[in-house]
Amino acid sequence: MPGDSIGKMFKVCVWGESHGPSIGVVIEGCPPGFELDLDGIRKELNRRKPGSSAYVSSRLEQDQFKILSGLYRGETTGTPISILIPNQGFNKSSYDELENTYRPGHADYTYQAKYGIRDFYGGGRSSARLTAPVVAAGSIARQILHREYGVTILAYITQIGRIQSGIDGPGHRAQSNCNFSDESKEREILTLLEGLKASGNSIGGVVECMISNVPPGFGEPLFDKLDADLASAIVGLNAVKGFEIGNGFNAAELTGKENNDEFLVEQGETQTVTNRSGGVLGGISNGMPIVFRAAFKATPSISMAQSTVDNSGNKKEIVIVGDHDVCVAIRAVPVVEALAAIVLCDHFLRYRGQCGVK
Repeated sequence: MPGDSIGKMFKVCVWGESHGPSIGVVIEGCPPGFELDLDGIRKELNRRKPGSSAYVSSRLEQDQFKILSGLYRGETTGTPISILIPNQGFNKSSYDELENTYRPGHADYTYQAKYGIRDFYGGGRSSARLTAPVVAAGSIARQILHREYGVTILAYITQIGRIQSGIDGPGHRAQSNCNFSDESKEREILTLLEGLKASGNSIGGVVECMISNVPPGFGEPLFDKLDADLASAIVGLNAVKGFEIGNGFNAAELTGKENNDEFLVEQGETQTVTNRSGGVLGGISNGMPIVFRAAFKATPSISMAQSTVDNSGNKKEIVIVGDHDVCVAIRAVPVVEALAAIVLCDHFLRYRGQCGVK
């Protein structure tokens, strides 16, 4: 598949299927001599793994990883880093009746239409299970970015269903049961999720990501704009149906005077008074925090009756069973951070290769 990898200088290629023996990632372009924090990788995988709360998939995966190459005495060698993550907690029997049936909202039909063959267990290659190796690669990328510039990447949920956060920034995220930023609406959110779980239904949500300490100069002015690459990576994530950066779609309502970020110099640094652009101008970072949002649709696997067809065109009714998230956006938070880190690390290495070190 030509679409198995992301990045040019920091290149990440993911392999495996949902219910195969293992999944993994190969990372090319990691600078040599970098001491990896393996506990940091483990921490990020634990944030993403299923079974972390009552509102996410209960699939029992330990997500223990093994680095097969690219590391010598704890330091990167500059050669490809290969990471393996065993699959352990899957149950194939819950998918036996779906071999020839297309699940509404899933990639079953389109995958079959393109390739003529598909692994139907857990969605195979199209499964969000493949975000685990993405998180492992993203952890390495964010370690590099933090060492070089002190970059911090923090994502959090600002909306689930029609319930919106009333505060700016991550707020309550660290204490929340669902990565939600507004403590005053936590109980309302949990009541919504409990009701949906009891009925076998699901709901969508919005994840916002704030990235601090990115220096000006990352990105390019035409085809490889930083915001375009972020959008491509995030929209490529399972269940994402919308992306906006800075003012996003609200910019369409504003005049130039209202939307422009005016410049000033603060402690010898050029900054902007506001940050309506979301930290990117002309495809290049401007030194302000990068802020973007991703809209996730409701998890399509629901245990409610739905109408569909099989691969012979016969009408069918299905009820999907198995381990599924009530709101996929909850576990997507560390994945959004990981993808943002991968894109930024790639642009950091591109910048360093063309322009030198700041």
